[in-house]
Amino acid sequence: MAAFLSSSLNALPGVWQGDAWAHAPQPALATGHAPLDAQLPGGGWPLGCMSELLLPPQAHPEWTLVMPALAAHLAQGPGRAVLVTPPLEPFLPALQPLGVAADRLCCIHPPSPRADMAAAWACEQALRCRDVRAVLAWLPQVPAAVLRRLQLAAAQHRQLLWVMRPERSRAQASPAPLRLWLQPQGEELHVHVVKRRGPPLAQPVALPARTPVLAAALQAQAQWRRQVQAAAWGMGGHTPQEVEDALACLALATH
Repeated sequence: MAAFLSSSLNALPGVWQGDAWAHAPQPALATGHAPLDAQLPGGGWPLGCMSELLLPPQAHPEWTLVMPALAAHLAQGPGRAVLVTPPLEPFLPALQPLGVAADRLCCIHPPSPRADMAAAWACEQALRCRDVRAVLAWLPQVPAAVLRRLQLAAAQHRQLLWVMRPERSRAQASPAPLRLWLQPQGEELHVHVVKRRGPPLAQPVALPARTPVLAAALQAQAQWRRQVQAAAWGMGGHTPQEVEDALACLALATH
């Protein structure tokens, strides 16, 4: 009887079955993380939709997650990625080996007051711009109505949109078709699929906490710093902490 009902339902036009979610047509961009692609409808980040990333306090694992896809997307043609109110400036030594030049990024920091609403407005305008290939927005306090407007703008203009929000927002309703909760766990990044088209995912997807390119860039930077500190210690008599403070001041002065 069950087999008869299944075959009968399959023969009916317009009937969609839940176990067909992974094979349903969905324009998507591969994330660059094969285990995650296997769990996402269309096999990657949905195009023309908002992908919401829920972040823990004082942690920023979003770059590790989105960078492979962002670099691949920018390599496909001209245009820029717009970063709206990023809490940290992009780490250029990690971007350049991936082929993301500094002039392909545009950072927007709306002034206060009502910075969140101004940021949401800037995000919406960026989605409507032909020269923009992707938008990444950090919007911790915008209401659901604003998120719905951004989802609609992304759908209308077929744009790639990531919205970063705090993990406490995961219990709230969201118009985003895809919601991922990111949890750094030592050398791994656990990606919980909070919402996707299709059945829920019981277990998180475990990914490396750093991409190979980022790990190599961090190692090279650490080695360079050690060399600079050793040279300064041998030549000028300064302590490593004094050299570290001097390097930090130099970075701020030349930013």
